Amino acid sequence: MTVTRTDRPAFEPAAGQDVDSDLYLLDEVLDEQARDVRDRVRAFVDRDLLPVINGYWERAEFPFELVPKLAALNIAGGTITGHGCPGLSRIASSTAAAELARGDGSINTFFGVHSGLAMGSIDMLGSEEQKQRWLPAMAMMEKIGAFALTEPGHGSDSVSLETSARREGNEYVLNGSKRWIGNASFADVVIIYARDEADGAVKAFVMEKDADGRHPAGYTAEVITGKMGKRAVLQPDIVIEDLRIPAANRLENCNSFKDVNKVLAATRGGVAWEALGHAEAAYEIAVAYAKQRVQFGRPIAGFQLVQNKLANMLAQLTAVKLTCFRLNELGDAGQMTGPMASMAKMFAARQGRWICQEARDIMGGNGLLLENHVARHLTDMEVVFTYEGTDSMQSLILGRHITGLSAFA
Repeated sequence: MTVTRTDRPAFEPAAGQDVDSDLYLLDEVLDEQARDVRDRVRAFVDRDLLPVINGYWERAEFPFELVPKLAALNIAGGTITGHGCPGLSRIASSTAAAELARGDGSINTFFGVHSGLAMGSIDMLGSEEQKQRWLPAMAMMEKIGAFALTEPGHGSDSVSLETSARREGNEYVLNGSKRWIGNASFADVVIIYARDEADGAVKAFVMEKDADGRHPAGYTAEVITGKMGKRAVLQPDIVIEDLRIPAANRLENCNSFKDVNKVLAATRGGVAWEALGHAEAAYEIAVAYAKQRVQFGRPIAGFQLVQNKLANMLAQLTAVKLTCFRLNELGDAGQMTGPMASMAKMFAARQGRWICQEARDIMGGNGLLLENHVARHLTDMEVVFTYEGTDSMQSLILGRHITGLSAFA
């Protein structure tokens, strides 16, 4: 069902389009492809996403109507080349993530799970035949992917996952449970990570819907409800009971958790770009609001306390943007390391959340209203602060790099 916002607020966030949030002119660094992607994604956000997302977010429903429009952008698969994927530059793919997050975190997570984690798993860990089998339809978003790693008892220590896989002839039989698995209630392709009983190694298995478009027997997904953020993305609990998957669906090049980490390391930097998108949106909305909101006879943008907040918000936003751009440069040069990605995620998520908090504070009671968008960005940033490795876990990865000593339990 399409829901259109009809009660336009006195303050219209679109008025913030002329707000300059790029003081260091970093947009000039974007290549031609990145500029094109930025403009196409931003047009989708302004035209198709923002007019309807608040209704879906408030009802905790996913906007399936937007999937064909998102597919038409031709960005699914990001930097993956071949097999129908766009082969975007790293900066173009990252810019797409930031622009989607400027619109809404739930849509960004839906897309990131599909394009980054699910397609990335197949591209990095699958055989050539497996890539040819699944990637083309996923690139066109005719088939949607999910990534099933996290378990009820294993979040930060996902290396200790307990879901098991047992070989029986030409099939594997999987048993276990997963939690917070975005898209998994409706996905056509679900990458399930499980521990092989034969050798104890973590391996990846691709579960597909059957010919009738149903998930196979032994797979049950129940959407988690009552979330405070990312409410429009569906993230189920999964129960796996004697789920049979063809042996041909085991991703050929996943033979240990180190291989899983390749996928996670490749996507962790994307979370920093997502935080940048949320922060840019909140900052620009706050500036536009402060210029329009009149108290004590003049716009609050003229008050010293408000200007102090805005100046510090822009400084931190610029620092986050510089971090994201430099991380991409290191990635292009083949020099990006795990600690680099962890620092970017930790810093961007922490400062992004703070910028959203400051924006909400500047807007007072109006900042609590969904119609002004900042409340949605703020609560979504609470999720960004936690997923893909919590702030504390990223600090321990960085701390181990600094000291040479592991503080993990």
